[in-house]
Amino acid sequence: MTDEPGPAERALYLAAVRNGGRLRPEDLAPGDRPALAALVARGLLTPTATGWTAAGPRALGDRLGLELRTRAIRLLQHAERLPGTLGPLARAYDAARHPGSPPVDLGAAGPGAVGSGAGTVDDTAEVRRRVSQLVSECREEVLAAQPGPRPLEGLRMALAQDLSLLRRGCSLRTVYQPVTLADPAVRDQVALRTGQGAQVRVLAEPYERVLVFDRAVAVIPAAEDRSRAVFLTDPTTVAYLVAQFERDWARAAPAGRHLDPPSVTTVRIGRLLARGLTQRAVATRLGVSERTVAAHISRLRDRYGAHTLFHLGWQLRGERHD
Repeated sequence: MTDEPGPAERALYLAAVRNGGRLRPEDLAPGDRPALAALVARGLLTPTATGWTAAGPRALGDRLGLELRTRAIRLLQHAERLPGTLGPLARAYDAARHPGSPPVDLGAAGPGAVGSGAGTVDDTAEVRRRVSQLVSECREEVLAAQPGPRPLEGLRMALAQDLSLLRRGCSLRTVYQPVTLADPAVRDQVALRTGQGAQVRVLAEPYERVLVFDRAVAVIPAAEDRSRAVFLTDPTTVAYLVAQFERDWARAAPAGRHLDPPSVTTVRIGRLLARGLTQRAVATRLGVSERTVAAHISRLRDRYGAHTLFHLGWQLRGERHD
């Protein structure tokens, strides 16, 4: 029996309600017997000497709600225990590997393999699968340099795995460009991760995309559309990419001010700049001093990584300021 009454049960119950809350044997059609039995089992119909009486459905709703919540709690508790339950198997799997071998079987990369310690994967779905496997098997640290806009759907899909990574004590450090955090929905996704211990910094200059897992495997794009990726395991190459990431991380600024929503005045100034108004014109329009406008423009430049007022206005084109 499902948690909720089906169409036939609902129809029969409503017929009883319309009949003054009573149902007699002569009111039943031959095909009503299964629905009748189910309504009685649920407690929505109570047998009497002359037939059945409709009972209030709120009690059923309360009871089913309690059962569903209890079931959900058990499932959540099971999900929390699952990594520990599988821990011995995971450790046995890791121990069985040859020392220094990559967490992913890069030897199966196919015709695109580029030699020892590196493998090219040409299929987008396979790239995602292998990166997901690396995240799942990570034991200490993930480094991520992510220039440019981030696909919101991809962030949403990866949220559960990222939070699991953080809960098991791994470090997650990510460098973004200011334009990435200009999207409020992306900022919300990033905040969900930083709230669980992820570290995020913003670098307003060009840098290359790279993912590094446990300083043992690095993933870099092999195509601009990210449809192809190279998985690197050569220690010297990975160490070089880690050094590049640490250099960018040291130059990057904490992302706190990017994650906090801008003030109403800052938003209004941004709208006017996006329409092509000058700093003086914005000050006149809002009835504030040019110094005040300059302070807000400075914050907007930091937020968007803009070096000039023209660049800032261009960055703000089409931006939604809710």
